[in-house]
Amino acid sequence: MAALKMFDIAGKHAIVTGGAQGLSRGMAEGLLEAGCKVVIIDIKKEKVEQVCAEYRAQGFEAYSVVGDLSDRTELNRCFDEALEILDGRLDVLIPAAGVTHRDLPENYPEESWDFVMSINLNHVWFMIQRALQVMLKQPTGGKIITIGSMASYFGCTAVTAYTAAKGAVAQLTKSVAVDCAGRGININCLCPGYMDTEMTAGMTQQRKDETTPRIPAGRWGTPEDMKGPAVFLASGASDYLNGALIPVDGAYLVK
Repeated sequence: MAALKMFDIAGKHAIVTGGAQGLSRGMAEGLLEAGCKVVIIDIKKEKVEQVCAEYRAQGFEAYSVVGDLSDRTELNRCFDEALEILDGRLDVLIPAAGVTHRDLPENYPEESWDFVMSINLNHVWFMIQRALQVMLKQPTGGKIITIGSMASYFGCTAVTAYTAAKGAVAQLTKSVAVDCAGRGININCLCPGYMDTEMTAGMTQQRKDETTPRIPAGRWGTPEDMKGPAVFLASGASDYLNGALIPVDGAYLVK
């Protein structure tokens, strides 16, 4: 029973960005099911409010904040609003909002590069920085879970900015861990493999058909597959794990 208590996160306060859909929603749902109070930040007003209303109807403490995380002023407003909902306490941050744009590198539009980097890297860093300013003042510290990718390990085709950002997120995670591990902060990076979400819907069927046999688990991942790892990293069971990149990929990476 003592070991089970290490995984208990009931009553913790969390922020998850991009949680209205996809892997972000899966992780937010996992925290809610484990008893956390969760603020979901998303740009899609109608969708995020509907998602949170559905969770509250089930008895979960889910609250929405709407804003554009590519804009620094908006990001700070969203963080402040979320923190107010959480009564000034933040135990878990998952800056999971992400976007992508597919194009060959020689044709990659400048505006797409800027937008992908603003969400997939810049928003991650500035949310972490704001979270640290809260967590470092708390006697209980805090847990930060970043979201990498298979692109944190190797190059992926036709997603130049996405790959660059996910590589940077992996290194950012390690850097923050080095500076904060001795101060009550745990930061680790979950690296999903090929996941069946809205983000991969734009892949060609040929590319999907090539990818599936390469996954030893025999299937693509789903948002459900992110729940357990997120709960583990949010809990006391991961207190001595810091700066790690953890593949959630059905063994794709090791084949």
